[in-house]
Amino acid sequence: MNKKMNIVIVGLGNIGSYFYNYLRKNRKIIFNKTNTIPNILFVSAKSFNKKRNFSPSKKIWLKNYLSATKIKNVDIIVELIGGSEGPAKKLVFEALRNKKHVITANKALVSKYGDELSKIAEKNKVNFEFEAAVCGGIPVIRSIKEGLIANNINKIYGILNGTSNYILSSMDKEKLEYKDSLSKAQKLGYAESNPDSDVNGEDVAAKLKILTALAFNSFINNKSILVEGIKNIDKIDINNANQLGYKIKLVGIAEYTKNKIIQRVHPALIKEKSYIAKINGVLNAVIIESNPVGKTVLQGEGAGPGPTTSSLISDLCSILRGNVKFPFVLPDKKREMVNFESINNKKFSVYLRIDVEDKHGILSNVTKIMAQNKVSIKRLIQNPTMNKKNASIVIITHEAKNSSFFKVLSILKKKKYVINVPKIIRIEKI
Repeated sequence: MNKKMNIVIVGLGNIGSYFYNYLRKNRKIIFNKTNTIPNILFVSAKSFNKKRNFSPSKKIWLKNYLSATKIKNVDIIVELIGGSEGPAKKLVFEALRNKKHVITANKALVSKYGDELSKIAEKNKVNFEFEAAVCGGIPVIRSIKEGLIANNINKIYGILNGTSNYILSSMDKEKLEYKDSLSKAQKLGYAESNPDSDVNGEDVAAKLKILTALAFNSFINNKSILVEGIKNIDKIDINNANQLGYKIKLVGIAEYTKNKIIQRVHPALIKEKSYIAKINGVLNAVIIESNPVGKTVLQGEGAGPGPTTSSLISDLCSILRGNVKFPFVLPDKKREMVNFESINNKKFSVYLRIDVEDKHGILSNVTKIMAQNKVSIKRLIQNPTMNKKNASIVIITHEAKNSSFFKVLSILKKKKYVINVPKIIRIEKI
């Protein structure tokens, strides 16, 4: 007799609709690979009458999405509502408490409540799967959980947001200013009408926190993480980087050294010949450094209905095969209380740009401030005239503590000869 599992899909936006259609058309293929029939029992969303690329029948429409958690013969709930609070949070917590398997693409929810949800799933012996929450179709979570299970991971990093990567790539390739590049990304559908989460680095931070917990067997840490976005990058920075042999990328990096984890999200100058520097457009790339395998590189589409559905189906098949697994690889009791450290004491070489009035003695004053804070100059690139009255001082520094750079910045900001907020972009050897 064929085994069947009943599924409820909650949330029928672009991804939910695509997933629904894919599942209906590919039931037989999924059955052949899992020996279980995936049966869509119900669907639910805010509005029944909304225009979609399919029309759900009233028979399978669930008016109250939360009732899915109480229906006896529901096995799996797929949450595609989004957001870390409200309906998505209520649904996922209730589903796991009522012993339903949950699949989600909701990185905001997982990065905020993943530890609590994992505990409930483990207690109730159900799966809580979230492959689609990080980097769309790239199977990075399953790679960490299964493919690299024998490895000790010491660093995980990459380009985890396609929107910001597209903006920086088109600023570089098409010589656009930030605002024009963002506007183009919005017209093409690569950026939301409110792109803050993407361009401020919050989207990358949510993904990085999930990857960190998985890679280092730790709990999710929402406090000790540096998050900087790309809004302050302009055409001058892109041009300067090119002259120096670098590309500017928004990166997410988590590293484990001396029993401490540092998580950070920020724009970085990366050598143009590096693999990461060549990832352009909306592509994502994740690099995992571990022992004994060395470097593992995963690259692909980081968002969109197709890639996200690929990950959702991967999670679904894992459940259909009958495997109950710990959401974060280890049981809750065995996950480690690792120390998370701020970036303050980490050393960097940086690109420092100061737009100033073009007057005698300013450069010597800048170098004096730097020396007083233990920051030394490796290279003074140029002093190009922006107009007759102003100049831009561009400096590459030797390595110094992150905290030292911020002392330098806070002093420079107060100087009357400085005409724009000075900026620092860290240089990464990745």
